[in-house]
Amino acid sequence: MTAFLIRPILAVALLAAIAGCSAGRSTESTGEYVDSASITSKVKVAVLAEPGLKSFQIGVETFKDVVQLSGFVDNAAAKTRAGDVAANVPGVRSVRNDLVVK
Repeated sequence: MTAFLIRPILAVALLAAIAGCSAGRSTESTGEYVDSASITSKVKVAVLAEPGLKSFQIGVETFKDVVQLSGFVDNAAAKTRAGDVAANVPGVRSVRNDLVVK
């Protein structure tokens, strides 16, 4: 009797594990999530290395290779420069520059 129940339970667990790793329109697969985290780190380092940008006031989020910049900058030139720096990081497909000039 127990062998009869174990197989269906294992099959359901396997299907749930496979479904959990797949990506949808509003979710990332495990590999995509790791790639996005890597891109986010690279963009943060690039912004930090850029003179004139207050990197601690710039937030960086990545979803499916699209980088979103948020936060505040002092002038329009800094906003443009932050977007350019992010766009030049390898792996970035596009940049949503939502920085606000204060």
